[in-house]
Amino acid sequence: ETFMDHSVLVVEDDDNIVLSLKFLLEKSGFDTRVVGDGNSALGEMRAAKPDVVLLDVMLPERDGFSVCEEIRGNSAWSDVHVIMLTAKGREADREKGLSAGADDFITKPFSTRDLVARVKAAVGLAVE
Repeated sequence: ETFMDHSVLVVEDDDNIVLSLKFLLEKSGFDTRVVGDGNSALGEMRAAKPDVVLLDVMLPERDGFSVCEEIRGNSAWSDVHVIMLTAKGREADREKGLSAGADDFITKPFSTRDLVARVKAAVGLAVE
């Protein structure tokens, strides 16, 4: 069974994280796009709406909270799942992210497998 009809937009500027995430997501069959800053993220969303956005909090130009608020402010994107990625130990980020409209929160360093499992769950797929 393939999930190629499900797309994920990864918004992250750390290349090491991007490489492993993209590899695992594609291996799981997700159509995966990657951008490194908040403005590009919104451009990609306008080009083609993803099912899930993996959104880092700390981004160049425009932070993840601002991107999340913008996504939530657009009714066309109301069904997009936003999973925010934050550095460990920043409890305030979690509060801020949830109030910005994030669906889920995952703390770095994280297991990429765990994150892929959450992406599958977000689109309603059975997780092995």
